[in-house]
Amino acid sequence: MDRNELTSLKQWFAEYCASFSTPVREDQKNFVVKRDHTREVCLNAVRIATDLKLSEHDVLLAEAAGLFHDVGRFPQYQQYRTFDDSISVNHAALGVKVLLEKNVFRGLPKPEQDLIVRSVSLHNVFFLPELLDKRTLLFARLVRDADKLDILRVVIEYFGQAAGNRAEAVALGLPDSPGYSPEVLACLARGEMARKSDLTTLNDFKLLQLAWLYDLNFASSLRMVLERQYIDKLAEMLPGTDEIKQAVELVRAYVNGRLRAS
Repeated sequence: MDRNELTSLKQWFAEYCASFSTPVREDQKNFVVKRDHTREVCLNAVRIATDLKLSEHDVLLAEAAGLFHDVGRFPQYQQYRTFDDSISVNHAALGVKVLLEKNVFRGLPKPEQDLIVRSVSLHNVFFLPELLDKRTLLFARLVRDADKLDILRVVIEYFGQAAGNRAEAVALGLPDSPGYSPEVLACLARGEMARKSDLTTLNDFKLLQLAWLYDLNFASSLRMVLERQYIDKLAEMLPGTDEIKQAVELVRAYVNGRLRAS
C-alpha cells in the first residue's frame, strides 16, 4: 500500500459515511460519533505503529485497518438504532461483509486485503484466537488498542456532555442508577476484563472501560492512557466508595507497572 492508495480508501470511507447522513438529529449524532471515532482510531493506530518502528508501508496498513474497523457500525445503527451487538448484529462481521461486497480493496495485493479484513473481523472479539500468525496478531492487537483508546475518549466525552447533546447509543441503553455490579468490580480486582453481559448500570459501563486497560498490548498505548489522564477522568465519574477507589488504584498500579517493565 502506498499513500495514494490510502488516500483513495479514505475518500471511499468519507463518501460511505456521507451516505448515512440524515436530518433526524439523534441518528445523525450517532453517525457522527462513529465517523469521528474512526478518525481518532486512525491517529492512534499511526502513533502505535510509529512507536513500534514499523515500516512506512506497515504504518499505512495500520491506518487502513483502523479506517475500516467500524465500517459495520453505520448499517448496524441504520437498521437497529443501537450499537449493542447482543441485540442486533456483530458489527465486525457486518463490516467485513460490507467491505467484501463493495470490493473496497480491489487493486491491493491479496495479502494486504486479507490482513485488513482479518484485523476488522478480530477487533471486537473478547479474546484473540490462538495460533494466529505473527503478522495478523500484530495488526489485530494494534487495531484493538487503537480502538479501545478512543472508546475511552468517547465515553468520557459522553458523560461530560449535557443530556440533550449526547449521542445516546454510546451508552447501550443502560440506566443511570447509582449502583454498580459486584461482578464487574471483581473483574477489576482480579485484573481481568469485564463482559458486557455483566453490565447493569452506567457505572458498570465506566468500570468496563477501566477493565479494558488490562487488555492493552503496547507500551505506546499505556503511555497514551496516562498522557490523556483517562484513569483520573473515569475515576471522577464513579461513586467515591472505598471499593471503587481501591479498584481504580489497582488499575493505575497495573498500568504504571507495565510501563516500568517495558
